[in-house]
Amino acid sequence: MDTTINLERLKNDLEALARIGRDPRGGISRPSFSQADFAARAWLKEKICEAGLCYHQDGAGNVFGRLGGEGRAVLVGSHLDTVLNGGAFDGAAGVLAGLECLRGVKEADVTLSKPVELVSFTDEEGNLVGDFLGSRAFAGLLNKEELEKGVTSFGRPLKDILAGTEFSLETILSAHKERPAFEAYLELHIEQGAILESEDIPIGIVERIAGKSYRQCTFVGKADHGGTTPLELRHDAFLATADFALRGTRLVASEHYGSMITVGKATVQPGSFSVVPGRVDFTLDVRSASEETLETLDKALQALAEDIATTRGVSFHSRIVDRTTPAALSGRIIGVLEEECRKLGYPAMRMTSGAGHDAQIVSGLAEAGMIFIPCIDGTSHAPAEMINWEDLEKGANLLLHTLVRLAG
Repeated sequence: MDTTINLERLKNDLEALARIGRDPRGGISRPSFSQADFAARAWLKEKICEAGLCYHQDGAGNVFGRLGGEGRAVLVGSHLDTVLNGGAFDGAAGVLAGLECLRGVKEADVTLSKPVELVSFTDEEGNLVGDFLGSRAFAGLLNKEELEKGVTSFGRPLKDILAGTEFSLETILSAHKERPAFEAYLELHIEQGAILESEDIPIGIVERIAGKSYRQCTFVGKADHGGTTPLELRHDAFLATADFALRGTRLVASEHYGSMITVGKATVQPGSFSVVPGRVDFTLDVRSASEETLETLDKALQALAEDIATTRGVSFHSRIVDRTTPAALSGRIIGVLEEECRKLGYPAMRMTSGAGHDAQIVSGLAEAGMIFIPCIDGTSHAPAEMINWEDLEKGANLLLHTLVRLAG
């Protein structure tokens, strides 16, 4: 197949989208169902219609653009939402590369035996209630009670954020009933790490996506005067938290290397200069490509926290906020991606993704494949997130050739 993507058009699209939700701090803030998100949705709808694709939006706000008629489609896409003060390529590169592939197929009048369909999933980043709201709604995996009781990262209930929009808890929970029939899903994404760049390889072919366990945790001790309470008599919740973070990291690194642990946010109370911390609330993010390891770590870290609590005279409490299962992607699609890389002359390597992606959720419904391209210095979820355009061109061309293979 001689058809290639139009890099200049794709680059212009990414630069135009990056102007929507521009943050005063230099990054992009486009959380789902924000004003910036709705502006991005309107922009994408215009692009889909300009391309002559059939536009559709489901009850969760997932956006589709279809080329072809009846039958089980091959889907291609990612997400447009961002973390707060994030970058211009996480998610967006996959959606717009998918759009460019469909435009290329249509303009070259490539004959396909199956429909192809672009999808942009809502709230992959988890700014609302848990990660992957859109793809979980698409798959019918949402929990009604969690949506009703869940508080968003902005401290507001989801139903309050939906008020005044065309969406509701009911439309989100029913979105899977509108799901198009499909048999495969492809996603291009920046790596969000530095492996490809360090190896000087332009293409990563994802074999597995790590699962994660998100917990909200608390050590509760006793607030005391910092100038008069002897060190040996303190019930310091902060020291318990610091001890847990250090020993937990050592445990993961020594016994389960390749898995990850992160204490990403901690709030100290009372939070005063001269008061021994009486309470610390903190987040615990544990990831592994093995479900067995994830479960083992969950138990081991819980036991470690209880031991620290006993030793330091504090109590420990935790609850699951979100959990995803590790996913193995389609061996058949991995093989097709590798074959097309050889034909195109692109060096490639197989990889495991430590970050979660919509492909992880969709892989439970149909075969799924993922293409990684390098990001400079491995930087992502930050204003400095950047790519080399030549790498995007290679990744998008691989996406195009694989899409045609799967739908041809």
